Amino acid sequence: MANDDAGCIMADDMNLQTLQAFEEVTNQLVTLLGGMDEALINKKPADGGWSPGQIADHIRKSYASAETMDGGSESGDRSPNEKIELIKKIFADDTIRMKSPDAIIPTEKPLDKKRLIAGLQNRIEQMAAIIRTKDLSDICTDYAIPQYGPFTRLEWAWFNIYHTDRHIRQLNKVRIETLKRHIQNL
Repeated sequence: MANDDAGCIMADDMNLQTLQAFEEVTNQLVTLLGGMDEALINKKPADGGWSPGQIADHIRKSYASAETMDGGSESGDRSPNEKIELIKKIFADDTIRMKSPDAIIPTEKPLDKKRLIAGLQNRIEQMAAIIRTKDLSDICTDYAIPQYGPFTRLEWAWFNIYHTDRHIRQLNKVRIETLKRHIQNL
């Protein structure tokens, strides 16, 4: 990783490293969804949680943070990655059941797998373009999560990476549970 004289991560390296992590996690998501049977997409788990399609719809809606990342911003007077460890810690704890903001709660209607993946891919490309081209050290000023305050673009990108990773783990659990139930019913 290249450093400038002050020992800070240079912007190009920060963007590249973040883009690679974002592409890796979103490729996993799209591959996982693409490999699921159409019937499984709308099948809710026994615990009453979200179906795989609803999880993907929730992630797609959460990627609306692209508007925040592409919106108003200002130069920061703090490390651009100051809140990343906190974000990582929160999303790594699978024992916590989080409450989603209303704006990103998934639909209750059946979802079409192809349309769902296409919508996700559209949002993924939008986010990737921002990560590639914007100064990730700038603080986004259009929206802040009340408990955490304003995020830099870098922190929003990692928020989306860790959030997506959390839901990939959830999707895998739902897929395994559904397969077990299917085998038991044979």
